[in-house]
Amino acid sequence: MNTMSALSVNSGYNLDSISTVFCFLFFFFTAMFSLFSLLLFILRLRPWCNCHVCRSFLTSSWTKDFANFCDWYAHLLRKSPTGTIHIHVLGNVVTSNPENVEYMLKTRFDNYPKGKPFTVLLGDLLGCGIFNVDGHMWRFQRKMASLELGSVTVRSHALEVVAAEIQSRLIPLMASVSGNDSDAGVLDLQDVFRRFSFDNICKFSFGLDPGCLEPSLPVSKFADAFDLASKLSAERSMKSSPVFWKIKRFFNVGSEKQLKEAVRIIDDQAKEMIKQRRKMGYVAKNDLLSRFMAIVNDDDQYLRDIIVSFLLAGRDTISSGLTSLFYLLSQHPEVTRAIREESDRVMGRAGAIPNFEQMREMHYLHAVLYETMRLFPPVQFDSKFCQEDDVLPDGTYVKSGTRVTYHPYAMGRMESIWGPDCLDFKPERWLKNGVYSPVSPYKYPVFQGGDRVCLGKELALVEMKCVAAALVGRFDIRVSQPGHAPRFAPGLTATVRGGLPVRVEERRG
Repeated sequence: MNTMSALSVNSGYNLDSISTVFCFLFFFFTAMFSLFSLLLFILRLRPWCNCHVCRSFLTSSWTKDFANFCDWYAHLLRKSPTGTIHIHVLGNVVTSNPENVEYMLKTRFDNYPKGKPFTVLLGDLLGCGIFNVDGHMWRFQRKMASLELGSVTVRSHALEVVAAEIQSRLIPLMASVSGNDSDAGVLDLQDVFRRFSFDNICKFSFGLDPGCLEPSLPVSKFADAFDLASKLSAERSMKSSPVFWKIKRFFNVGSEKQLKEAVRIIDDQAKEMIKQRRKMGYVAKNDLLSRFMAIVNDDDQYLRDIIVSFLLAGRDTISSGLTSLFYLLSQHPEVTRAIREESDRVMGRAGAIPNFEQMREMHYLHAVLYETMRLFPPVQFDSKFCQEDDVLPDGTYVKSGTRVTYHPYAMGRMESIWGPDCLDFKPERWLKNGVYSPVSPYKYPVFQGGDRVCLGKELALVEMKCVAAALVGRFDIRVSQPGHAPRFAPGLTATVRGGLPVRVEERRG
């Protein structure tokens, strides 16, 4: 009996020893692999590059002269003879040359996919949604989305949802603070538009109303989690090496721990949306989730990725565009007057919400929106990864695996593209004899171009036109600090740091 007890003790001791050794070896090899990966990445990116641009990036000395990272890039691209620069330490070619943009998005589209690095970067948030995949998965999702978003029924449903949200929530909220000169009368317009667009995209896409724009402006755990996940996912791309955030994710610490928790909240809410839609039925519904579920109903992860993709596309971009619009209108009262004159002429009364036919006649408002997004595009830059060694039209050599970025924000500030008045807010540049006149999408890639042109472009413009016509017609909106240029926070879309505080005055007569 004593011998058996001794053997049992020794066996337990041996198992504990083996377990300890195994854990030690596992963490040792993990650490060695991470260090080896970091070394390879460092060698590939040439951190010893002593050029002025790389030195400025590594030391952040650019912040002495520029408030925003995108403004620094715009400055560098303006100075470049070709409109293209190379950030060696990031392995990133950045261009503002329209010929290069067309080459990437159209001529050699297959050679410039999103790429695996991008998919990994945003995979925790976007999963295998349409904005984060290439090849067959992308083509399948795009075909489905194109059929749904292009239908008359869906477009009419979208207009009904937007009009109801404006009438029942947005206008009453603005009226409630009108004329209030106290601190309580200051409204963060960016927050209002984020709430407005979040309500809209949830009702339109999922048939559910989160009520973010209720008078009490309630806190939405889901919306806050989505904001945080977008911000932290975007910050990953600012790291000089993906190894840093991957190590943090492995050990579940810092920002990666926060991201994991935010994604968990998003996943739980998405599952609940799918569960509710199944319970309520989806066959005769107009919302996009129901229409997708009628086609693909047995893959909850796929449906979850669709939900997140539509939230990203329909919420953040629209709120960003509207925030920039009213920032610019507060500085240009003559543009506000022209919008009102056109609205009165087309609709007959101030503050009305236009229908599709009336919107087609509002060329000036259309031009104002395009000019707004020329200067402040909701998505400031977009990146692809080169699959095979290539040469861009401007002569820039691109090695396989290089990240290639085109920069709409910088392009809107290029004199070579828009002329000497490129920094001026001039909606008239889009009009010929009072009629809107488009330009090449590769000169103005705000909605991308080629095979990846934005499918929700028309719906986004409809929503922005409805809000602009309703608010400009009814209210005078003044930015509290009009002389302050926007400072952008990290994110997948342009977000103004500190919001956009405004005062509102209801128009009389």
